[in-house]
Amino acid sequence: MTASSHKAVAGSSGRARKAGRTGASRGTADRAAGRAVRGRRRPLRTVGIVAVSLLVLITAGAGWFYFKLNGNITTFGAEGVSPQRPAEGAGGQNVLVIGSDSRSGDNSSLGGGEGDVGRSDTAFLLHIYGDSKHAVAVSIPRDTLVEIPPCRLPSGKWTAAQHNAMFNAAFSVGESPRGNPACTQNTVEKLSGVRVDHTVVVDFEGFSKMTSAVGGVPVCLPKDIYQGDLNPNRRSRGERIFAKGPQNVSGQQALDYVRIRHGIGDNSDIGRIQRQQAFVGSLIKKVKDQGFNPTTLLPLANAATQSMTVDPGLDSADKLLSFAMSLKDIDLHNTKFVTLPWRYQGARVAVVHPAADALWADIKADRTLDGKDAGGPGSAGGGAASPSPSPSGTGTGSGTGTGPGTGAGISVAVYNGTTATGLAARAADQLKSAGFTVTGTSTARTQDHATTVVEYGAGKEAEAKTVAAHFRGAQLVPKATAGVNVVLGTTYASAPALESPAASAPGPAPSSGASGAGASGPSEIAGKARSADDNICSDLSYG
Repeated sequence: MTASSHKAVAGSSGRARKAGRTGASRGTADRAAGRAVRGRRRPLRTVGIVAVSLLVLITAGAGWFYFKLNGNITTFGAEGVSPQRPAEGAGGQNVLVIGSDSRSGDNSSLGGGEGDVGRSDTAFLLHIYGDSKHAVAVSIPRDTLVEIPPCRLPSGKWTAAQHNAMFNAAFSVGESPRGNPACTQNTVEKLSGVRVDHTVVVDFEGFSKMTSAVGGVPVCLPKDIYQGDLNPNRRSRGERIFAKGPQNVSGQQALDYVRIRHGIGDNSDIGRIQRQQAFVGSLIKKVKDQGFNPTTLLPLANAATQSMTVDPGLDSADKLLSFAMSLKDIDLHNTKFVTLPWRYQGARVAVVHPAADALWADIKADRTLDGKDAGGPGSAGGGAASPSPSPSGTGTGSGTGTGPGTGAGISVAVYNGTTATGLAARAADQLKSAGFTVTGTSTARTQDHATTVVEYGAGKEAEAKTVAAHFRGAQLVPKATAGVNVVLGTTYASAPALESPAASAPGPAPSSGASGAGASGPSEIAGKARSADDNICSDLSYG
């Protein structure tokens, strides 16, 4: 090997060793860089794992909570709902809310009556307008005399209809511990002609827990209240349980507040209704102030569903919470409370017609209490006022302006809505002489009508106007029935002759005979309505 060869080999070896050292350095550097990258990735990976774990836990927790809510909910069978139901209204939803004072289960420790039969002293029909920005709750006094239609017993048999029965008796049909919400729903539909979309029953325990879940509800008392006011069977006044003025109540104390009817006003259920309306309005305000969010709604839903019975249409947590969220855009001022127009009839309460008929007609037509159309998005109370029935009379004839229109081709049924005898037959003869076809005569469901009402079904408004032109001050009322009906009032009894449109021009409305709280027309009902944002100390009692 030559010297030059040795040099070449040596040079190669040196370069190889140098390259080896360089490669080793690079490897060490790469490994260090890898460790650095892995060091940077590890926190990111940890954060990702934690985030996914939290998401899984939250999802599992929400699923568990929904499962818990679903397990809380009790439904009543739809087989008890009458097959003969009113047609759907123009829009919105109608929810019947029933307060049950059953003493079964945990309710027994919360006071009240005796026995396990489900009873109800509180009920209102909540109409949520189609624009989702207005709502009205119509309270129905427990002592109202109504017709209870056939109702299904727990055995599966159906009862006979009950006439002139107290409204709250419907809930006790069958004497079940959980009551008979389907029977009450049937009765409300019969009374109002309004189709009930959902029915919810809340008992003492559920009510008590709901008030605690929101941290109490602001209320007000017009005077000091003692134990003897809550239980008039006590032989002494007892201790003071409420001081006069505003305060916050929850649990048992909240229940005592809404149950008190003695020692305030005229000791009536009517007065108690006004305080209950104030309470519900205050509860709604409290929930809205806290916000319609899971933090507020889930504890409230848990408390409510533990002692709630609903119809099959609200039989899941998703359905209930979805329904609750649909109320979030209703303004407090546009959340109204009214009592069905009433008057005392002895120790009981009678419905005042035609004011009650006008109220139900407005609800079916999705009109607000002040006569505005709230049937769709954007109206928000700013829509034009729609024609609304008025006790002062809206009969305007056939539109010719020359006299009552001919009755040729128009069929009508006649009902006597007064205690005067022979009116239906008399009116039938007069209608026949004007060319109408009278399909029958009968006595109306109630005999306390002040003015004559002309009821009409879909597509019959023009015929109804022709009929109305023949009766002084007749009121037009759309109904979920076919054809045209005339319900005669006391104005016809005093002036039975058929009238021309000129004679039937609106004039002073006759007295309805209602007591001070019983409104006689839509404008008076609107004027007496309570809003959820009203002062909690205002209008707390009748009498």
